[in-house]
Amino acid sequence: MKKIFKNMLLALMLMISMLSCNKEELFAEPTLEVVDPKEDPDEETDTNLPCNFTLDNVEPNSTIIIDCLLDLKGQTVNLPANVTIEGKGGDIINGTINFSEGNNVIDGNLLSSNLTITGNSPHLKDPVFKFNPKRWGIVEGVTTSENAQKNNDILESSMKMAKELGVTTFQIDKMDAYFEVSKVTSTTTNRNFYPSEEAVNVPSNFTLSMGENVHLRVQPNSSSDYALLALRDVSNARVEGGNLHGDRLNHDDSKGVGNSGHVIMIHGSNNIDIDNVRMINGTGDGLNINSIGFTFEAGYIPSNNIRVTNNTLDSNRRNNISITDGFNILIDSNNFLNAGIDLPNSKGVAPGFGLDVEAVRRRDTNGEFILYEKAYNITLSNNIEKGSKYGAFIVAIGEDVTIENNTTENSINIADGSGVKILNNEITAKPGDTAGAGIITGHPDSTTASNNIISGNTINGYTVGIAVYTRENEIYNNKIINFVTGVQPKNVKDINIYKNTFESNLSNSVGIFGNITSMDNVKIYENNFVKTGREGIKMVMVNNEVEESNNKVIIDNNDFKQSSITISRTKNVDFINNTSKKISLLDAQLINLYKNTIDGDGNHAIEILSGCRDIDISENVISVTGNNNCVYQPLGSVNIFIDKNDCSGQAAN
Repeated sequence: MKKIFKNMLLALMLMISMLSCNKEELFAEPTLEVVDPKEDPDEETDTNLPCNFTLDNVEPNSTIIIDCLLDLKGQTVNLPANVTIEGKGGDIINGTINFSEGNNVIDGNLLSSNLTITGNSPHLKDPVFKFNPKRWGIVEGVTTSENAQKNNDILESSMKMAKELGVTTFQIDKMDAYFEVSKVTSTTTNRNFYPSEEAVNVPSNFTLSMGENVHLRVQPNSSSDYALLALRDVSNARVEGGNLHGDRLNHDDSKGVGNSGHVIMIHGSNNIDIDNVRMINGTGDGLNINSIGFTFEAGYIPSNNIRVTNNTLDSNRRNNISITDGFNILIDSNNFLNAGIDLPNSKGVAPGFGLDVEAVRRRDTNGEFILYEKAYNITLSNNIEKGSKYGAFIVAIGEDVTIENNTTENSINIADGSGVKILNNEITAKPGDTAGAGIITGHPDSTTASNNIISGNTINGYTVGIAVYTRENEIYNNKIINFVTGVQPKNVKDINIYKNTFESNLSNSVGIFGNITSMDNVKIYENNFVKTGREGIKMVMVNNEVEESNNKVIIDNNDFKQSSITISRTKNVDFINNTSKKISLLDAQLINLYKNTIDGDGNHAIEILSGCRDIDISENVISVTGNNNCVYQPLGSVNIFIDKNDCSGQAAN
C-alpha cells in the first residue's frame, strides 16, 4: 500500500506543477529523483508480509527477488539450472530448496536454520558471510550442557555449510554463547575422546572473523583435556578477533586439577593465522600448537607455517602458549599477561610461562633420545609480557628458536634448547621483585643445550643478570644494570663473553662471578665494561677438581677500572690486558697476570695471600699510594714469578 500511495502522490504533484508553469516549462523534460529504498527512512519492508508467489514454476536462468516472507510449508522445491535468488529484506523459511546442475547463486542473508539447501550447492552472492546467531538457533548466555552442545554443532556445521557455498570469510559481529567441548559425540565404534575433534572446528581455506563483542565460552566441565576452538589437520585457515574464554573460574576440579583444557588448539595444521584474539582463563594453555601423532609414526602430521600475531593471552592456568611440535612458527606483537597465576579457587600449575617450547623426548635403554615431538624454526618477537608466575618465555626442549625485541618483566630461559638466540630484549624486574635471573641458559643437568646466543639485551633489576650453564654460548653487547651478579657461569665450556656493559651501585654487586664450578675454554674479553659496588670479576673454587686440571679461563682486554678482582681457590686463569682496581689472590694456582693496568686505589694493588703457587705477574703497569705495595706478598705462597712491572709508588715486595 505504501508504494501505491507514494506513486499516486508523485503523479498528482507532477500534474499540479505542469499546470502552473509557462509554455517552455510545460514542454520541458521532467526530472524525477530516484530514491534508493534502502536509503529512504520512510520505506520499511515488512518481512512478515507473505509472498504472493511460489517457487513452483521458476524458469532456468531467472532471478528471484525475495522481499517478503516465503513459507515453503515443509516442502522441497526443485529449482532448474542457473537460478539466482536475491534477498531484499525478505526471508525463506520452513523447507528445502534443491538446486539442479548449473551456476546457481543465493543471497547469504536468506540462509538460516529454517532453510535447507540440497542438490548442486549454489555459490553465495558474497564470499563474506555474516552469521546471525539468532537466525541459526544459537542459545546465548548461561545455559545447559545440552544447549551448549547444540551451539557447538550449529556453529561448526554453519562454517562447513558456508564453505561449501563458496564463502571464504565467516563473520560474527556480536554473540555471547557457551559451547560444550568436553563430551564424546562420535557415533562410531571408536568412542575415545579427542579434544581437537570435539572442539568447534574451523575448516581449511577459511577465515573466522569475530568482532569485539563476540564471546565464545567453554561450558564449565570437569574434564582435564579439551579445546574450545580447534584447527585440526587443516590448511590456509585464519581466526581473527573475538574473545575466547576457558572455564577456569568455574572448572570442576573434583577429578583432579585440569591443566590441558586449551582455549585454541592448532593440531597438525599448516599455513594458519591467529590474529587479534583474546584467549583467557583456559584450564590449560591459551594456545596449544602440536602435531597429530609422533615423529616416528606413519600418520605423523606436524604443524607448519603458523603465525600468531596481535593477540592477548591472559590468566591461562598453565602457559599462555605452549608449542610442543611444529616448525616455521612466528609469535609476534602479542600481549602475554598473568600466565599460570593463582586465582580464587584456581591455583596455577607449572610451568607458568607466557610461552613454553616443550617438545617431548625420551631416552631409550641405550641412553639415546627418542624424539616424540620436534619444535624448531620458531621466532618470538615484539611481544609484551607481564605478570607470569614463573617466567616470560622458555625453550624447554627446542631448536633454532629466536626470541627478539620483546619487553618482559619476567625471565627468558633456555633449558635444553640448542641454536637459541635471545636478542635485543628489554627485561625489567618488577619493583621490589629482584629474585632470580633475567636470562637463564641451560640448567645444571643440561646435556643438550648448546650453540646459543645472548646479545643486545637490557636486563634491569635482577639478582643475577644472566645465569649461564652448559656449553657453546655467545654472550655479547648486553647491558646489565642494578644487579647483585651480572653474569654467573656454572659448569660451562666454550663460552665467549664480550662487549657487555655491567653497571650496578649495589655495595655487594659483582660483574662476573664463577663460584664452585667448572669453567673450560671460557673467554671474557674485548671491552666488557664493568662498574660495580664490589668486584668486577670474582672466581671462587673454579676448576679445582682433578678432571678440570686442563681447563682454562681467559680474561682479556676488559675495563674493570672501577672495580676490584678476586681469584680464590681457583686454577688456570689468564688475566691479561685489563684495567682494574686491586687484585686479590688467595690459594690460587696457575694464574697469569700479564700487561694489565692496575690502580691500588688506597690498597695494595696486587695481594698474593696464603696458599698461592705458580703465579706469573709480568709487564703490568701498577700504581699505589701511601704505604701500599704494588705487589703485596706475605709468607705462604710458592713459585711466585714477578718481572718487568712498572710500579708507580712503593716497589713490589
